[in-house]
Amino acid sequence: MPLVRIDIIENRRTPAQVKVLADAIQQVMLDTFDAPVGDRYQVITEHKPGHIIVEDSGLGFQRSVNIVVVQIFQQGRDEAKKVKMYQALAERLEQETGLSPEDLIISVTANTRGDWSFGRGTAQFLEGHL
Repeated sequence: MPLVRIDIIENRRTPAQVKVLADAIQQVMLDTFDAPVGDRYQVITEHKPGHIIVEDSGLGFQRSVNIVVVQIFQQGRDEAKKVKMYQALAERLEQETGLSPEDLIISVTANTRGDWSFGRGTAQFLEGHL
C-alpha cells in the first residue's frame, strides 16, 4: 500500500491529462511495486509556476515546466523493486503522457506498519484489521 504524492505545475495539464498521469502511476504501482488491487492512495498537488524548483544535480538534465515530482511512502520494497519501478514509471509516463524522463523525479520513503492509520483513529495494521 503505497501512498503517492504527485506534484505538478498548475495549468500545464487538463483535468483529463492529470487523470491519465495519476492512472499511469497507479498502474506502475500495481505492476511493479506490489500494490494490492483496489489500494489507491494518491494526493495530487498543483503548484504555481516557480514554486517547484528542481535543478539537475550536475547530471546534465534539461528540465521543463512539465516537471513531475512523485513521492512514494511505502514499506517492504527492496532496492531491486525500486529500480524496476523507477524505470517502469519513466517509460510508462513517456508513452502515455509524453513526459520526458528528465522531467520526472521520484523519491521513495520507507516506513513501518505502525506508521499508518486509514481512518477512525485506528492502527489497522497493528490491530490486525489488515
